[in-house]
Amino acid sequence: MTDFFEDRQAVTNTTRSGVHEYIYYPGLGTVLPQQITYALNMAPIRDKYTIHSKSIVCQDVELKGDITIGSGTIVHPKATIFAIAGPIVIGSGCIIEEGAIIVNRRKEVMRIGDDNLFEIGCRVESPTVGNFNTVSTRARVHHTVRIGSYCVIGTGCLLVPTEDEVLDDYSVTYGPAAERRIWSGRGKVQEADLRRKHAEYLRDMLPKFNRLRRGDGT
Repeated sequence: MTDFFEDRQAVTNTTRSGVHEYIYYPGLGTVLPQQITYALNMAPIRDKYTIHSKSIVCQDVELKGDITIGSGTIVHPKATIFAIAGPIVIGSGCIIEEGAIIVNRRKEVMRIGDDNLFEIGCRVESPTVGNFNTVSTRARVHHTVRIGSYCVIGTGCLLVPTEDEVLDDYSVTYGPAAERRIWSGRGKVQEADLRRKHAEYLRDMLPKFNRLRRGDGT
């Protein structure tokens, strides 16, 4: 556990209430020093990777904790999946692109449904994610948000409510203010077909240029 926190960088943030010292850790972001003290006093995280034989998980992926990856799911190089407090279960047919970060900060199982797309550089901490969602490039979703199905979180959107909330099915979040509207669902069949074709292409191409991970920590 200690090795996990070796790569760090001090960060100072000034707010109205004063100057706060933070520490930056790749994959975790900025955290308070007392949070790291708490983490170091926790029991070591036991790595357990259950990776379906029909999934594609590149070797150059950061995995930590109890992680289950379903059939047909594709995890690109440089993606990060950290089950810090509780397990993460990822369904079938998902695509997790380069630089995407998925973190479970809660003790409950983080469940991600089927056919979800996590684009480059996004960060998701939601305890539940439904099916056929798109989390766009550099979007961030806090652990207080539960995502329904057929939702779209736009590029760079920040969803960090202080209290728990549910993002209803067919919700679309967009713009710098993370405005919301409800999508009619029109075109979802075509979108699903395109996503499956995208996944088929990746399943064919990625193994040609990347070594793959297997289950049980390998």
